[in-house]
Amino acid sequence: MSLSAVLSAADPSPTPSESGTPVVPSLKDAHESATNAAGWVEENWSTWLAIGLRVLLIVVIAVVLRVVVRRAITKLVDRMSRTGQAVDGTALGGLLVNAERRRQRSQAIGSVLRSVASFLILGTAALMVLGTFQINLAPLLASAGVAGVAIGFGARNLVTDFLSGVFMILEDQYGVGDSVDAGVASGEVIEVGLRVTKLRGDNGEIWYVRNGEVKRIGNLSQGWATANVDVTVRSDEDLDRVKATLTEVAERTSKEEPWNELLWSPVEVLGLDSVLLDSMVVRVSAKTMPGKSLTVERELRWRIKRAFDASGIRIVGGATALEDAPPADPTAGVAAPSAYASTVSPQSMAASPLPPPNITK
Repeated sequence: MSLSAVLSAADPSPTPSESGTPVVPSLKDAHESATNAAGWVEENWSTWLAIGLRVLLIVVIAVVLRVVVRRAITKLVDRMSRTGQAVDGTALGGLLVNAERRRQRSQAIGSVLRSVASFLILGTAALMVLGTFQINLAPLLASAGVAGVAIGFGARNLVTDFLSGVFMILEDQYGVGDSVDAGVASGEVIEVGLRVTKLRGDNGEIWYVRNGEVKRIGNLSQGWATANVDVTVRSDEDLDRVKATLTEVAERTSKEEPWNELLWSPVEVLGLDSVLLDSMVVRVSAKTMPGKSLTVERELRWRIKRAFDASGIRIVGGATALEDAPPADPTAGVAAPSAYASTVSPQSMAASPLPPPNITK
């Protein structure tokens, strides 16, 4: 028996009598209505109970699965952090990123994975609950598909930025504190997001770079950097004396603090980089800590200049080149006297124009 039949039987529409007074149902009619309602409930209570238990089971399984997956992701992220901390202080740890950057990267990866897992689990559970109530999901899924395509076309730049940010974090391309060259801008990374990366330029400006716009990127803070110093001396200098002075400076710099920590390889004198008629270029090179190449180059130039001054080795350029030049002749810019300067000289009289003939008689 349907619910409408039971309701109609339980609440019959009163028909007015000839006198206009409503007809009061009898006790027998009320008993029959109660019996019909009880029968309808008895027939459908098992269906209601099955639907409720199914929904409860789906919700419980979804919640438990979400908790288990999120806890597994958290443990995986913590293990990544502990693995990074285990190599700190070793030779391998020096080539890796610092602990703070590893922690930030692990947290970002864990946040993304937890959000994706929660969306998939809860979304699937919601669809299963709607299916339990015998709701046709085909129009809903079709509408969601059309809306997804429309959003994908309308917000394709946003999707591109988000996916690029996710892969950038997963691949550890750069992190906070790195000096990078992103093509469109360069500077130190101060914040890494899934959509935008913030860079601080050399002059203090802040660049907001969308992750989808980065086609190539150069990280200047990973691995090691190279400090190159070119020293230009005169072509008649003793190369053995120049090399010995540079070697002494390199050994002294490698042993003193804090330069012994910034230098990751001995300072090497590579030799002559170029030879010209009046000068020679000697190159000095060393591997340094990432981002410290300019600091090491400045210190090496300072030490080399002081060592050359003490050894009497002159560096070509500026006032040094002017001291070696011969004194200028003060009479070099004075022209020799000319015979044409005098109006009475034979050369001047011979070069003067002839007077016009007199045609008057």
